[in-house]
Amino acid sequence: MNTFVCNGLDSFPTNDYHINKEQMSTIHHGGKETGMKSPLPGSDDRSGRRFFLRQLGIFALLLGFPVWAWGFVRERFPTTLAKNSSEPTKHKEFNVTDKVVRSDEEWRRILTPEQFKIIRRKGTEPPYSGKYHNFKGKGIYQCVGCDNPLFSSDTKFDSGTGWPSFWEPISENSIRTEADNSFFMKRTEVLCNRCDGHLGHVFNDGPPPTGLRYCINSLALKFVPIKNE
Repeated sequence: MNTFVCNGLDSFPTNDYHINKEQMSTIHHGGKETGMKSPLPGSDDRSGRRFFLRQLGIFALLLGFPVWAWGFVRERFPTTLAKNSSEPTKHKEFNVTDKVVRSDEEWRRILTPEQFKIIRRKGTEPPYSGKYHNFKGKGIYQCVGCDNPLFSSDTKFDSGTGWPSFWEPISENSIRTEADNSFFMKRTEVLCNRCDGHLGHVFNDGPPPTGLRYCINSLALKFVPIKNE
């Protein structure tokens, strides 16, 4: 027979455990006594696991958000813009008469894993990591996937963002743009008009004469120097 009297007894028996008067006093006062254990088997382990998982989630959030925010700010708000007062350079029109369409397997054979991630999976290289962000050579920047001419070194400028930046494409039909609403942002994506490869984004904070900043990944480009005649 089980006895359960809360007042006037030093202790009482139950089916599975024995609680004395001192423990009842601790329970009555909110369980504040150090070292008191829950009478429910396994409850401490479950509480510990829930606390650990909650702390782990908070840590991951605190670690990931600054990385994302830093990349967004560096790309969207350049610290400096080069002053370029020259007139737009006139380039020969490159007619895109044949679209390049390949399977993912074919692209993987042509591109490096890093290039594939950028132009076929719309990735973004870390700022200041690309070989063209501070490159001063004279020539043409082509699409790394299909050799389509994209930008001239004449329109390249230092935006201070860590990515190659241009204020004008080499021709109107060398690239195309699409709305990009990923990562809770409204941006304009720049793609190669021949193979539809992702190049970067364009913003309305560039220098004269266009006021545009084509922010392009180095891994999406292939530089062809001008030959000296």
